[in-house]
Amino acid sequence: MKKSLLILFGIFVLILGGCSSGPNGSASGKGSDHLQKITLMLDWYPNAVHSFLYTAEQKGYFKEQGLDVEFKMPANTNDPLKMTASNQIDMALSYQPEILMARSEGIPVQSFAAIVRHPLNQLMVPKNGNIHSPKDLEGKSVGYPSSPLDEALVRTMVKADGGNPDKVMMTDIGFNLIPSMVTNKIDSLMGGFINHEKLLLDKEHHPVRTLDPTKYGVPDYYELVLAASERSLKEKPQVYKKVMAAMTKGQQYVEKHPEEGLSILMNHEEESSPLDKEVETKSLKILLPLMEEKGKPFGYQEEETWNNVSQWLYDNKITKNKVDAKSAFRNL
Repeated sequence: MKKSLLILFGIFVLILGGCSSGPNGSASGKGSDHLQKITLMLDWYPNAVHSFLYTAEQKGYFKEQGLDVEFKMPANTNDPLKMTASNQIDMALSYQPEILMARSEGIPVQSFAAIVRHPLNQLMVPKNGNIHSPKDLEGKSVGYPSSPLDEALVRTMVKADGGNPDKVMMTDIGFNLIPSMVTNKIDSLMGGFINHEKLLLDKEHHPVRTLDPTKYGVPDYYELVLAASERSLKEKPQVYKKVMAAMTKGQQYVEKHPEEGLSILMNHEEESSPLDKEVETKSLKILLPLMEEKGKPFGYQEEETWNNVSQWLYDNKITKNKVDAKSAFRNL
């Protein structure tokens, strides 16, 4: 009798083990039709840039590839890459400079897709003010969110425009970007995105003009990328190819049906971070052209872009060593 119970218990444990899900693509549990469980951590709360992800989920494109994708929110900005590198999650949305900075510190992450192909982070100045180009920032204050990267962007822009970066007053404002501009605590802003902060400032009747860093000495870079650990990409390339196939269909659907894609996104807004439909509609309109490259598949990455950004980060002492660009990304 005891032996029979032990056998039954062993079978029960095996069944439970087969239904459990791990962070690295093991079989998912009850109710998922034996789909492969995948975890993806967003860079921020759900917003227009994530429309292709939620569309791929709702339209069943992930399921077509045999995947059950769970979206997670980061507790802080450092979580996505650290958790990806340690294989606690399968992939994360991050930023191209962050990938290179992480690798310079020995964190083994790689980008496998470029999602937003050009900078969204641009210098913002009052629309009716007297700052017309970066050199006009001499003697003025620039608010930025505690990031050496934003500081380097400003210094590069001012120098390229013939100004003296040392005469610019960099003011750390944390994440009080919009309040600092609205209350005129700063003369300009670096660290805000053209598809978010700019739109909110315009809506609050504090219109701003934006100055694109790539027009002033900063190499063009991928604002948003998808990253995974080197180990996962090496051991399970087929899983990530399936991910990209589903995401590509999601992006193509949103391009053809932006209103529906946005509607799907709005159904997934976080209660703590409600979305403004008007702002997100304008945001998606800005984003879609920046997410495609003629003649290239969705997500394709150029080695030259990685080389240029790696060199710029090193020249500006953001990384202690020049990261090998080839090791930082891979096209699937």
